[in-house]
Amino acid sequence: MRKLRLTIVGFGTAGRWLAAAVHHRRAFLAAECDVAVAIVGIATRRGGFIHHEEGLDIDRLLERAPGRTLADHPGARWWETAREGLANTESDVLAEASNTNPREPEPALSHIRHALQRGVHVVTSSKGACAAAAVELLALARERRVRFRMESTVMSGTPVLGTIREGLAGARVRALRGILNGTANHILTRMAEGLDYPAALADAQARGYAEPDPADDVDGHDVVAKARILAAVAFGQALALEDVARAGIADIGREAIDAAVRDGRRIKLVASLRAPPDGDGPLEARVEPLALPLADPLARIDGVANALVAETDTMREVIIVGPGAGPEQAGQGMFADLAAVARLV
Repeated sequence: MRKLRLTIVGFGTAGRWLAAAVHHRRAFLAAECDVAVAIVGIATRRGGFIHHEEGLDIDRLLERAPGRTLADHPGARWWETAREGLANTESDVLAEASNTNPREPEPALSHIRHALQRGVHVVTSSKGACAAAAVELLALARERRVRFRMESTVMSGTPVLGTIREGLAGARVRALRGILNGTANHILTRMAEGLDYPAALADAQARGYAEPDPADDVDGHDVVAKARILAAVAFGQALALEDVARAGIADIGREAIDAAVRDGRRIKLVASLRAPPDGDGPLEARVEPLALPLADPLARIDGVANALVAETDTMREVIIVGPGAGPEQAGQGMFADLAAVARLV
């Protein structure tokens, strides 16, 4: 059985879930992928970077309170930063989970570039890095003959990117439309049930769906990042921020919601990407609230669920529906990517 050395940068909810899954699903990885995965490196922003060539004590790390230094881990070498640790150690796969801010590519982007340049496979949940540079990173991975996978960045663990890249291999994607932010969708769902915007936002915050500062979700920044990632994967195009028309939901009032309901419609925050008819030229890319007729498959996606509709030249519509957030979902996406890499190396 082959040994696969894994380094995890970012040991928050997704990184910890991934470590636990690797630890407890050893039998699956052995039977399905013919590998024994050893977690040889862990890095956190406050705790530094630790490395043990034979594998770290994962039970001990999972019991450790978040935010504590990693320097006292038995038998491990320690560096103050992830960048230093990555430069001075070796692994076969990097799991980059250090940053999910949709508008901030660093430090995740530097970690990913460094790993790919060294011929290390990468799986990541870092949206900002992938939004900024997915086309570049995919090309670098091909050049270095390694794998770069980012399933968790769009609909968390729901297999969207894998469906586009593998399930629809050879098909030409003509258009994508999706509900890609669970927080915004929950707020709009509660507004359709009778709440005004402030009350619906407060409900989302009370349930843990929305941050104290919800701007990335309600102003559409998170969805723009996901649209840019989808543009890279489905169309091979790198979109700058200004290439995506953006409007959020914070200004939607009771009157607009009630008017949509009377017309048999539901307002949803929709990301849309469409290629020109001849396939040559820039994408039309938009993130905006739309009043969708109830016959539209996206109109009945409620709560924190996400959905993507893909239109291709061989299949008129493929609809993918699933959860769009949560530590288990993000961790599952990274674990699935890791298993995909393990099967091919």
